[in-house]
Amino acid sequence: MIEVEVLGAVPSPAGREVPTVAELRRLCVLAADCAGVHDGHMAIEFVDAARIAELNERYRGRPAPTDVLSFPVDGSEPIEAAEALAAPGGAGGGGASPRRPAASRELGDVVICAEYTTDLREAAVHGALHLLGMDHERDRGEMMALQRELLAGERP
Repeated sequence: MIEVEVLGAVPSPAGREVPTVAELRRLCVLAADCAGVHDGHMAIEFVDAARIAELNERYRGRPAPTDVLSFPVDGSEPIEAAEALAAPGGAGGGGASPRRPAASRELGDVVICAEYTTDLREAAVHGALHLLGMDHERDRGEMMALQRELLAGERP
């Protein structure tokens, strides 16, 4: 089972719809399921602009706030199924199995700054996909396509 822990209250930015904790958890579990990961733990934490800027500078060398950061814990190597999703023609149908099918893993932490995010759901899915080993800066659009599918409800 995938456990998704939400730390802190989900912010309610003015004029934007606020997802429930249950909805954020559901989306992250769906993302993990698409990568063939069925056991593990991830955390989502909401922080202010100063905190995310500090983390962005420390870990990425970029001294500015951003919308979402992901910090893999139990290894940062891509999970085999996530690699299959990112492979040419691998839009999720390959049936690859994860590298550690029987073991639960600490997937890591997703840190979100609501001030720099237009959609908290999108930020949670984006961060979760990064924890699962996907990287939109290196693939050919597969991560972003999967993200759109998950948010549109096109994945069960």
